[in-house]
Amino acid sequence: MTVRPQVTQAPKPSAVFTPPASSPDDGPAPSAVPIPDRTAESADTPADSASKLGKGDPFPQPRLRLEIRDLDHPGSSKFLSSINISTVFSAAVQNVQRLLYRSPSERHTTCPPTRSVTLILRDMGGVAYTTGTELDPDHKEIHFSLSYINGINPPSRLTAEITGVLTHELVHCYQWDARGSCPGGLIEGIADWVRLNCDLSPPHWKREVDGDWDRGYQHTAYFLQYLETRFGEGTVRRVNDKLRLHKYDAKPFWTELLGRPVEQLYGDYCSTEEAEGGKSSC
Repeated sequence: MTVRPQVTQAPKPSAVFTPPASSPDDGPAPSAVPIPDRTAESADTPADSASKLGKGDPFPQPRLRLEIRDLDHPGSSKFLSSINISTVFSAAVQNVQRLLYRSPSERHTTCPPTRSVTLILRDMGGVAYTTGTELDPDHKEIHFSLSYINGINPPSRLTAEITGVLTHELVHCYQWDARGSCPGGLIEGIADWVRLNCDLSPPHWKREVDGDWDRGYQHTAYFLQYLETRFGEGTVRRVNDKLRLHKYDAKPFWTELLGRPVEQLYGDYCSTEEAEGGKSSC
């Protein structure tokens, strides 16, 4: 872990990834919707859960770096006092690899060769974004807002929220994007699906069936979880792997993968939610 002094150069432009994580001003939030058949112990802290879930993962690990551009910012002290960044960063990488790829000991593993990830804490708007470096695309940067970290409330949410945002952004360091043609909503939905399956969903997340399936973030993540439950473990992994092979074309993509168009799958999801007491407007 390397902490570099503050620099004055202009930041790199945002890529496309800025998750709408929980806001300190949201007020009382509804309860999170539990994941079916989860086995994690409820007593685990996010860091403990991440370490346990990622333990023993044999994927090659990237070099991980930390850069704090303003040590005097109150968000910096909250970050450093809330998590063991070395443990959480490494375990989050392993969780992303575990959920999106088969073991490298298996023949057809297609995990990208990400060589390094630098987490940059700086004062900026928004929450976080991920981008490649000028060196080459195998080196990634995650820019995380110190102002956002400073505003996380209640303070008891600091560890879970920081770990959750970091996990979401790390997905962008490892997922495929159909050679740049994948809908942004699916990109962000896969990232939040990983966060969901690491038991790091914020309290305000809930299943919602209004809007299109690719609205993104947790909305799409819960739809992907439905597909994972319906078609079996590894379904989202197959979605990600198919995004590696070709440019995205919705009809053949989903019918080849799951046997029917995504609009039909989403309609089935809405009907299921409605039958279970949810409100459907699909």
